[in-house]
Amino acid sequence: MGRLIIVSNRVPSPRERLQPAGGLTVGLKDALRGGESLWFGWSGNQSEFEGDPVVGMDEVDGVTYATIDLTARQHEGFYQNFSNGILWPLFHYRVGLMSYSRRDWQTYLEVNAMFARCLRGLLQPDDVIWVHDYHLFPLGQALRDLGVAGRIGFFLHIPVPPWSLVRSMPGAKLLLEDMQAYDLIGVQTEEDADNLNHAFRLNGLTERAGAFPIGIDPHEFREQAEESVRREEADRLRASLRGTALILGVDRLDYSKGLPERFRGYEAFMARYPEHRGKVSFLQVAPVSRGDVEEYRQLRCQLDELTGRINGAYAEFDWTPIRYLTRPVARDILAGFYRMADVALITPLRDGMNLVAKEYVAAQDAADPGVLVLSHFAGAAPEMDEAVLVNPFDADEIADALHQALTMGLEERQRRWRHLDEDVRRTTAGFWARDFLKALDAAPPVAMPPLGPS
Repeated sequence: MGRLIIVSNRVPSPRERLQPAGGLTVGLKDALRGGESLWFGWSGNQSEFEGDPVVGMDEVDGVTYATIDLTARQHEGFYQNFSNGILWPLFHYRVGLMSYSRRDWQTYLEVNAMFARCLRGLLQPDDVIWVHDYHLFPLGQALRDLGVAGRIGFFLHIPVPPWSLVRSMPGAKLLLEDMQAYDLIGVQTEEDADNLNHAFRLNGLTERAGAFPIGIDPHEFREQAEESVRREEADRLRASLRGTALILGVDRLDYSKGLPERFRGYEAFMARYPEHRGKVSFLQVAPVSRGDVEEYRQLRCQLDELTGRINGAYAEFDWTPIRYLTRPVARDILAGFYRMADVALITPLRDGMNLVAKEYVAAQDAADPGVLVLSHFAGAAPEMDEAVLVNPFDADEIADALHQALTMGLEERQRRWRHLDEDVRRTTAGFWARDFLKALDAAPPVAMPPLGPS
């Protein structure tokens, strides 16, 4: 196999290249170690230069990072309006939040075509290209149109709803047709693969999707948690708890994460199980994302109101039931918080995978593990059936699950954790990348149409 070419909307920042902070950067770390590789995508910067931008090149630890700038118009139409204003809500089953504009659709296609042109000049004949996520659905076809004949794989990190929902987006069939340019399409779960392949079948297209659950590096994260739990930040948190149990939630501030539902579930827990008042604290870390978007501003206001209502109703002069942070906390510090937490409360309304659930399990002390309370709708849920699974739309079910978790005996906690830990160690980030690339190499190649006159 030749070089591995990773393509994503955003290339890791210079700092993340040395110290991966999460998400795709962590997931691809092992794949990038395997040999010569190049990572191509947007720099994160904006430029007023019209036309194809100059590609910036940088090499760190044997990986070449190739980046391009976007104009303000491209960033708005491609990234904010179409990728995050249409595709993100649609693929998270929130059709009512879509705001479609044909101009944004055209900008989305334009930027994908520009990505293809800028990448084409960097490619070698035996390169294997691995494209990531919903920003770049059409990129494979744009590369084929330029004569790229080698292996091109695609991985989607968000859920796939049924075709009956996807078709509500104008141009949905055109995106499916463009995705036929990929030799293999990876998704997180069997349900996602079934939904995508069913959409292909209904539109007379070839099924190309398979499930490849993404994971973490559990050994590295456990070591990080063991070290972090002895740091000053963990000591400060421990002292502030004053012996109360800790329920922990960690998510981006996003409407897909089920945060209002989680807060209402905790409120129901306070009401239904008064014996826990004063004996438990709920810490929710929810860094602001897309704070300039109206839906996200409304979500933040909603959570502010819920936090005030819960604390106003149940706080004592020496105890606060809920702590809510909208500032980011570094991943290495969070690792220690995970290890300390008696319960992790993770309740997405719909998620691609949710690696926080796997990080929590990896961080636990085998002698005295905590309990994972997890939404049925997290992508990780099919792998993690020994978690206490809940429907996030049922506040009373969340309340009952929290009571069950906090009163669970040591033997049952250890039994559940051992099964969960086996799952986390079986589907690591390294195995995910290896399995996908192996399947991509074995997949039937896409038939290349003859090129027209130049």
